[in-house]
Amino acid sequence: VQLVESGGGSVQPGGSLRLSCATSGFSFRNFDMTWWRQAPGGKEREFVGYITKSGGSTSYADSVKGRFTISRDDAKNTVYLQLNGLKPEDTAVYFCKTRFGFSDIWGQGTQVTVSS
Repeated sequence: VQLVESGGGSVQPGGSLRLSCATSGFSFRNFDMTWWRQAPGGKEREFVGYITKSGGSTSYADSVKGRFTISRDDAKNTVYLQLNGLKPEDTAVYFCKTRFGFSDIWGQGTQVTVSS
Protein backbone atom coordinates (compact mmCIF):
# COMPACT_ATOMS: atom_id res chain seq x y z
CA VAL A 1 0.00 0.00 0.00
CA GLN A 2 1.46 3.34 -1.02
CA LEU A 3 0.29 6.95 -1.02
CA VAL A 4 2.43 9.55 -2.80
CA GLU A 5 1.60 13.24 -2.64
CA SER A 6 2.79 15.79 -5.18
CA GLY A 7 2.01 19.28 -6.42
CA GLY A 8 3.25 21.37 -3.52
CA GLY A 9 5.28 24.52 -3.97
CA SER A 10 5.66 28.18 -3.09
CA VAL A 11 2.93 30.66 -3.96
CA GLN A 12 1.95 34.20 -3.07
CA PRO A 13 -1.11 34.93 -0.93
CA GLY A 14 -4.26 34.54 -2.96
CA GLY A 15 -2.63 31.95 -5.20
CA SER A 16 -3.71 28.41 -6.01
CA LEU A 17 -2.22 24.94 -6.07
CA ARG A 18 -3.53 21.49 -6.88
CA LEU A 19 -2.17 18.66 -4.81
CA SER A 20 -2.38 15.03 -5.92
CA CYS A 21 -2.20 11.84 -3.94
CA ALA A 22 -1.48 8.84 -6.15
CA THR A 23 -2.24 5.51 -4.54
CA SER A 24 -1.36 1.90 -5.22
CA GLY A 25 -1.61 -1.50 -3.60
CA PHE A 26 -5.26 -1.42 -2.60
CA SER A 27 -8.73 -1.06 -4.07
CA PHE A 28 -8.81 2.72 -4.04
CA ARG A 29 -12.45 3.04 -5.07
CA ASN A 30 -13.56 1.28 -1.90
CA PHE A 31 -11.89 3.67 0.54
CA ASP A 32 -12.65 7.07 1.97
CA MET A 33 -9.69 9.44 1.69
CA THR A 34 -8.65 12.32 3.91
CA TRP A 35 -6.25 15.24 3.70
CA TRP A 36 -4.30 16.60 6.67
CA ARG A 37 -1.65 19.23 7.15
CA GLN A 38 1.10 20.00 9.62
CA ALA A 39 2.30 23.57 10.04
CA PRO A 40 5.94 24.33 10.88
CA GLY A 41 7.13 24.68 14.43
CA GLY A 42 6.09 21.29 15.73
CA LYS A 43 2.37 21.93 15.52
CA GLU A 44 0.00 18.99 15.61
CA ARG A 45 -1.26 17.53 12.38
CA GLU A 46 -4.58 19.17 11.44
CA PHE A 47 -7.54 17.65 9.60
CA VAL A 48 -8.27 19.42 6.32
CA GLY A 49 -11.08 17.40 4.79
CA TYR A 50 -12.30 14.07 3.46
CA ILE A 51 -14.06 12.51 0.51
CA THR A 52 -16.14 9.35 0.72
CA LYS A 53 -15.42 6.27 -1.34
CA SER A 54 -18.28 7.07 -3.65
CA GLY A 55 -17.10 10.65 -4.05
CA GLY A 56 -20.61 11.72 -3.19
CA SER A 57 -19.75 13.44 0.04
CA THR A 58 -17.02 15.79 1.17
CA SER A 59 -16.39 17.65 4.39
CA TYR A 60 -13.89 20.34 5.33
CA ALA A 61 -12.37 22.01 8.32
CA ASP A 62 -13.81 25.45 8.98
CA SER A 63 -10.41 27.01 8.32
CA VAL A 64 -10.44 25.89 4.67
CA LYS A 65 -14.14 25.69 3.86
CA GLY A 66 -15.00 27.59 0.69
CA ARG A 67 -11.36 27.74 -0.42
CA PHE A 68 -10.26 24.10 -0.68
CA THR A 69 -11.92 21.33 -2.68
CA ILE A 70 -11.31 17.59 -2.55
CA SER A 71 -12.05 15.37 -5.54
CA ARG A 72 -11.09 11.90 -6.71
CA ASP A 73 -10.53 9.98 -9.91
CA ASP A 74 -11.08 6.28 -9.28
CA ALA A 75 -9.79 5.38 -12.74
CA LYS A 76 -6.44 6.93 -11.80
CA ASN A 77 -6.48 5.81 -8.15
CA THR A 78 -5.82 9.41 -7.22
CA VAL A 79 -7.33 11.95 -4.84
CA TYR A 80 -6.86 15.68 -5.29
CA LEU A 81 -6.86 18.76 -3.10
CA GLN A 82 -7.48 22.06 -4.89
CA LEU A 83 -6.22 24.97 -2.83
CA ASN A 84 -7.54 28.41 -3.75
CA GLY A 85 -7.27 31.74 -2.00
CA LEU A 86 -4.16 30.62 -0.17
CA LYS A 87 -3.11 32.45 2.98
CA PRO A 88 0.21 32.48 4.82
CA GLU A 89 -1.39 30.39 7.57
CA ASP A 90 -1.98 27.62 5.03
CA THR A 91 1.78 27.02 4.96
CA ALA A 92 2.27 23.39 5.96
CA VAL A 93 3.18 19.93 4.81
CA TYR A 94 0.06 18.36 3.34
CA PHE A 95 -0.63 14.64 3.72
CA CYS A 96 -3.21 12.24 2.37
CA LYS A 97 -4.38 9.35 4.48
CA THR A 98 -6.62 6.33 4.37
CA ARG A 99 -7.55 3.76 6.97
CA PHE A 100 -7.16 -0.01 6.82
CA GLY A 101 -9.08 -1.52 9.68
CA PHE A 102 -7.35 -0.07 12.73
CA SER A 103 -4.31 1.20 10.82
CA ASP A 104 -3.82 4.63 9.27
CA ILE A 105 -1.79 4.73 6.07
CA TRP A 106 -0.09 8.06 5.35
CA GLY A 107 1.80 9.48 2.43
CA GLN A 108 5.14 11.24 2.84
CA GLY A 109 3.64 14.72 2.42
CA THR A 110 4.18 17.65 0.09
CA GLN A 111 5.25 21.13 1.22
CA VAL A 112 3.06 24.16 0.56
CA THR A 113 4.53 27.58 1.34
CA VAL A 114 2.49 30.76 1.07
CA SER A 115 4.42 34.01 1.35
CA SER A 116 4.88 37.31 -0.40
